[in-house]
Order: sequence, then C-alpha cells, then structure tokens
Amino acid sequence: MLEGGALKRLSRANLSFSADPRIPFRAQVGNELYVRNSLDRGHLARRADLTWGDIEQAQQANRDSFFYTNIAPQMDDFNQSSRRGLWGRLEDALYEDVNVDELKVSVMAGPVFREDDQVFRGVALAREYWKVLAFCQDGELSVRSFLLSQNLDSLESVIALDEFRVYQVALRELEQRTGLEFSERMHRADVGEGILAGARSRRALNHVRDIRW
Repeated sequence: MLEGGALKRLSRANLSFSADPRIPFRAQVGNELYVRNSLDRGHLARRADLTWGDIEQAQQANRDSFFYTNIAPQMDDFNQSSRRGLWGRLEDALYEDVNVDELKVSVMAGPVFREDDQVFRGVALAREYWKVLAFCQDGELSVRSFLLSQNLDSLESVIALDEFRVYQVALRELEQRTGLEFSERMHRADVGEGILAGARSRRALNHVRDIRW
C-alpha cells in the first residue's frame, strides 16, 4: 500500500542490503549473486513508496526495503534506466493524472518466471516484471496492469543494449504469464479488459501520456 499523503522523504544513506531475518537465509539470494558481474540489485517495491506513516514507521520501512526478499537481479543498465524511465515513474504518473481517493494506492509487483529463463550462478533471471496499481477514484475501484520486458543477452558482454520495454496489459494476461489469480472485482475494474490489443499488435509505452488511466 502506498499512502501518498503521508509519504516521508528519507535518505538511503548508510543503508545496506541484508538478509531478511524473518525467512531462512537458504531461501534468499544474497550478495554472492551480484559480485563481479553486470547485475544490479533491483527493488521490487520502490523504497520511496514505502516510507509513509509516522516517522518511526517510515524509517523502519526505509530499512526493510533493503532486505534481499525485496530485491530481484536485474541488468545494471535496466535498473538504472528504470529509475529515470517510465517503469520507475508509473506511481508518480498516476498521482499526476488521476484524482486518487485519499491518495491511497495498492501496488503489487514481481518477476515473471519462464521455463527457459537464463540461469546464472544457480539463480533463474527473469526477463519480465509485472506491476499492478489498484486505487479508488470517485468511490470506484480502478486497476491498471503493466509488463516490463528485459533483454538479458548482454550478461557477459560490455555492449549496452536497449534492454527493456514497458507495456500496459490486461490483468488476465498477467494471470496467464505468472500463474497468479486476481479477484473478479479487480478484473471488472481493469481498463485493459476488452480494450488493450493482443501481444502481437501491442505497442510499447513511450511516454506517460500513452497510459490509459
């Protein structure tokens, strides 16, 4: 959950990535995956989205965002570009273009795993990531779904590639790709149902103004 009206601007100085103490370390991927290669530690839930509530809650969330359970391996160019690009601005763009009730947004995100994912140091590297934004506008639930595709072919190369595209998709497509199930209420609130084109004819989002809010 993101509560825009209660966000605190906190520094990431002196924060470091660490294992989540709530989960056995053998079930987590630590720093051993990221040394001496082009992989970055990518936040699944944006740090800036988590630092809300009273100051103590915000500070705790700031620290917790660096647990490896919130980190996914991503190409360094991908991760750095996403902070400047559309993928990292989806939540901000929502607040800029939509009158969100009580400034509250539920953000769900994660990797899309496939059978042919590249395995590096024993870890499958997802080529795609998904994100769902759920919010109320004028008392009505609205849902928007997005997919980011990543090119991992340059893992052992120093050549910079154009490594990702952002697409707005239907919630049902995310279910098909991920195996997850979303409620029928969310499906009814999804602008993508019956509107967005199929994968073969779909175009990537190039600007915030391309998003169907």
